[in-house]
Amino acid sequence: MSGTDILRNDHRQIRRLEKIVVRCYTKLNEGTDIPFSDIDIMVLIMSEFLDAIHYAREEDQYFPCVASYDSLKQEIRVFMIEHEFGRRIAANISKYLQKWKSGENQREPVTRFLKAYAVYLNDHLTKEDKFFDAAEKQVLSQDEEKMMYEEFQAITAVATKLDDMIKSIDYLESTSWAKT
Repeated sequence: MSGTDILRNDHRQIRRLEKIVVRCYTKLNEGTDIPFSDIDIMVLIMSEFLDAIHYAREEDQYFPCVASYDSLKQEIRVFMIEHEFGRRIAANISKYLQKWKSGENQREPVTRFLKAYAVYLNDHLTKEDKFFDAAEKQVLSQDEEKMMYEEFQAITAVATKLDDMIKSIDYLESTSWAKT
C-alpha cells in the first residue's frame, strides 16, 4: 500500500458522503424535512475528515513531495484553491444551518450550499484522481510512497477519526431519508 492508495481510499469514503449530500439537498428541495442533527453530521465530516485529515494529508505531505520535483505545480495550485473553496462552502452550510436551527427559515441557502458542495466534490475528486495517477506514474518513487504511507498511518488520532467518520457515513446511509 502507498500514500497515494490511502488518499484514493479517502476519496472512496468522500464519494459516499457526496451521494448522501446529493440525497439530502434533493430531499430538502422536495420539501422533505431532514433532521438538523443529520446535517450537522455531514458538516462535521466536512470539517473533521475532509479538512482536518484528508486536505491536511494532501497539503502538508503529498503535494509538497510532488512539487519538490518541480512537477505538476499548476495542478497543485488549483487544488489548494479548490480546498479553500470547499472550506468556504462548508462554512456557509454551517452558518445557515445554525440560523435555521435558531428559528430562521434558512432551508433554501442550506439546500443551495449542500448542492454546491456536492458539485464541488464531484469535480474536485475527479481531477484529483487523475492527478494521483500522474503523480504515481511520473513523479513519486516507491520509497516515497511507502514513506508517506507510514507517515499517514503513524498518526493514531487520525485512525480514530477515520473510524468515527466511516461510522457516521454508515449511519447517514442507513437513515430513512437517505434510503428512499
